[in-house]
Amino acid sequence: MSFLREVDPAWCPGCGNFPLRMNLASTLEEMGVDKSRLVMVTGIGQAAKMPHYLDVNFFNGLHGRSLPVAFAIKAVNPELIVIAESGDGDMYGEGGNHFIHGIRRNFDVTVLIHDNQIYGLTKGQGSPTTRKGQKTSAQLQGVINEPLNPLSLAIAMDASFVGRTFIGDKDHFNKVVSAAINHKGFSVVDIMQPCVTFNKVNTFKYYKEKLYDVSEADSSYDPTDKANAFKRALEWDDKIPMGILFLNDKPTYHELHPVLKNGVVLAKEETEIDISAELKAFR
Repeated sequence: MSFLREVDPAWCPGCGNFPLRMNLASTLEEMGVDKSRLVMVTGIGQAAKMPHYLDVNFFNGLHGRSLPVAFAIKAVNPELIVIAESGDGDMYGEGGNHFIHGIRRNFDVTVLIHDNQIYGLTKGQGSPTTRKGQKTSAQLQGVINEPLNPLSLAIAMDASFVGRTFIGDKDHFNKVVSAAINHKGFSVVDIMQPCVTFNKVNTFKYYKEKLYDVSEADSSYDPTDKANAFKRALEWDDKIPMGILFLNDKPTYHELHPVLKNGVVLAKEETEIDISAELKAFR
């Protein structure tokens, strides 16, 4: 059961989205995910094009607004596997508010972020995760803003699952993303993915030299230890942590909501609902 479609993606040659696409399709196949139960939701950007190039059900929405739609889909049909996927600009910039409150609500959605530390679709200006001082097409003298650390933010807010992986390591990608999808709760995966056209700093070589898996570096690493996970998440300049950094077993939105916890009854196609009174009120 292949999740790949025979299409010609509109990405630059060498873009990190190509291996990300292959890795994600492979992960979904190896997990045996039922296509009829999978829905991907994206915003706007190069990363948001991902479901166009996969054989999946999807909703392509507004810039930074993938999470409200993903939440709505999951709310009315909790049996679905819902993946919200977008870039660092879309998810952490335009969508930063939804990201924060998605963590608070803890609805059972997997969030995959293509983090290349740049805005790729709009020609290379600094994104929320671009490092301070880095020169870009828009910040010619260098970025003056402090970069967002999405994993330390997610851990500080007690996110249910916090992980990071790299598109250059298929096995590691499979391990972290499959664990996120299988996890019950709001699962955040920050994916290191180079932009070969507009970001000449955060390259494949850069990541390969700096990334390390927390559990491989320390066999006693405990992802439920919040203080230690937060400390690891702050690392960047010398080494960049990846793997499953933090796990927090807590009730999901569905399990806490007074109505949703009793199950959702979907309306059948033949159901007729009389809304004449509502229409009359708007006349």
